Amino acid sequence: MSTDPSLPVHHKEIEEKEDVVIRFAGDSGDGMQLTGTQFTHSTAILGNDLSTLPDFPAEIRAPAGSLAGVSSYQINFSSRDIRTPGDAPDVLVAMNPAALKTNLKDLKQGGMLILNTDAFGPENLKYAGYTSNPLEDGSLNKYQLYNIPITLLNNKALEGSPLSKKEMERCKNFFALGLMFWLYQRPMEATIQWIGQKFKAKAELAEANKMALKGGYHYGETAELFKKHYRVPKARLAPGIYRNITGNEATAIGFVAASQLAKTPLVYASYPITPASDILHELSKHKSFGVKTCQAEDEIAAIGMAIGASFSGAIGLTGTSGPGMALKSEAISLAIMMELPVVIIDVQRGGPSTGLPTKTEQADLLQSIFGRHGESPLAVIAAATPGDCFTMAIEAVRIAVRYMTPVILLSDGYLANGAEPWRIPDFEKLDPILVEHPTANSAPFIPYARDEKTLARPWAIPGTPGLEHRLGGLEKQDGIGNVSYDPVNHEHMIKTRAEKIARISRDIPPLKVFGAETGDILLVGWGGTFGAITSATEALRQQGLPVSSIHLRHLNPFPSNLGDILERFETIVIPELNLGQLALLLRSRFLVNAHSLTKVQGQPFKVQEIIDGVKQLIKKRGVETWSSQPVALPH
Repeated sequence: MSTDPSLPVHHKEIEEKEDVVIRFAGDSGDGMQLTGTQFTHSTAILGNDLSTLPDFPAEIRAPAGSLAGVSSYQINFSSRDIRTPGDAPDVLVAMNPAALKTNLKDLKQGGMLILNTDAFGPENLKYAGYTSNPLEDGSLNKYQLYNIPITLLNNKALEGSPLSKKEMERCKNFFALGLMFWLYQRPMEATIQWIGQKFKAKAELAEANKMALKGGYHYGETAELFKKHYRVPKARLAPGIYRNITGNEATAIGFVAASQLAKTPLVYASYPITPASDILHELSKHKSFGVKTCQAEDEIAAIGMAIGASFSGAIGLTGTSGPGMALKSEAISLAIMMELPVVIIDVQRGGPSTGLPTKTEQADLLQSIFGRHGESPLAVIAAATPGDCFTMAIEAVRIAVRYMTPVILLSDGYLANGAEPWRIPDFEKLDPILVEHPTANSAPFIPYARDEKTLARPWAIPGTPGLEHRLGGLEKQDGIGNVSYDPVNHEHMIKTRAEKIARISRDIPPLKVFGAETGDILLVGWGGTFGAITSATEALRQQGLPVSSIHLRHLNPFPSNLGDILERFETIVIPELNLGQLALLLRSRFLVNAHSLTKVQGQPFKVQEIIDGVKQLIKKRGVETWSSQPVALPH
């Protein structure tokens, strides 16, 4: 609880809860992302475990009050280990009718519903598609309804402020935030400090936001509306220093760490694209670590810059989403032919084309593995959680420089924008990344000489005396690197590059099964489905069902023990946010009868959706594929 002496203390009943899911929802101009982020930071300070799901419209300025313009931020915080932002909110804070209309279906029956009644005028109700006022027609009776004139109360809290009425109304999200701080015993001090820093050039606006925040807190404390508030105890996390981190932040910091571990400069070139742009923003802050960032004129230029950086001896890095991956494909093939350690980050979003640019999806897997011309294999890996983006960024660089190959790191919108507590690692305990460049010598340089273990060619720095060689897109003669049109040499080089990628599996740690090592049903996941799949597996096992799970972070090549694990289970179920791309790969590679549990709605899996899919599979084993709408498969 805040220690601000200006706020009176009234003792109300405190109820302890193990976990709470809150969703803030409003117009895209209501500051819901900011509100949720500040509530998250305060929660992280208290030591709760947490997971978040920001959800915002694709339109930069959607019409105010429209259904398409609703923005929301959901946070699940707990005194125990959690892995997802929660299936359904316990509390919904809706700032207007459109936010209520689009989010009410998710609120738990009997859940707490806090409404800004000032926004429920005839025009907003009509714009949101209401034929009657839900505040009056009894449609909300099954919820704990709190009708609060947030806009009016906010403006009263700011009486005497030199701001205009419109400017004051923009502070109402801080009033709502202050109320939720009181209701769930969150400290205000960090947010007050943040306001001071954020608006330091606008002292009047900073003071107004602080007053609105305290006004909301004061209202919760003094109003007779709330008879109690709630406490969620600190989580029992592993010892260490933690910070709140998003997937994009973890990705960027991971690449900075990789650069330091490799003692090699990092060059990041990208073209702005949702939801990958924050990686560029974060990396641009780290010039003190020798990081160079460049906003290219387009996606093709960005991958070209990354290839050039890698050719010159730096860690060449570029980031994008699905549409940009398509544009980069020809140049990625060039990097494969040149055998250069370029890393490509694909933060996946809903497609095809512009699709759902602010929503999440996992539909770029096949594009990542096969989406180039010719026989052009490369390494593909994927992060499992926001914090894991740090680890997999380092892994991407490690594989790239050890095997002299491009590497694609798959993230997604859910991981990129979601946040969780992340234990800051001891840098001294991270394994160094060995980078070797040949030096000048009197013997003829062999640009395509192969390492016996990895088949990697030497990474020669241009301009080094005696190491003159040519690189390019034309096929090379193995060893000396001259342009070669010999058909036998071409087939040899194709197979050599493929074998080089296959050998990466020797450096991949063996998969570990969550649950029994053998049994009836095995859930197989990859990417951002980790939390939902693992939680569903845990719940199903607690119900006595024979379910285990594994999670793939290396997708090309697969871990060497994957086939052995698949053989030990009767039924394979693969939940993924596409129409069954990993299932297609596992069926073709291991000849397993894999069942797809698919979802392509721009939203991550809910735990219950996976639980329901598995139970449906148990009921109708081997007959259908399980998705939101089961589709019969041919026998």
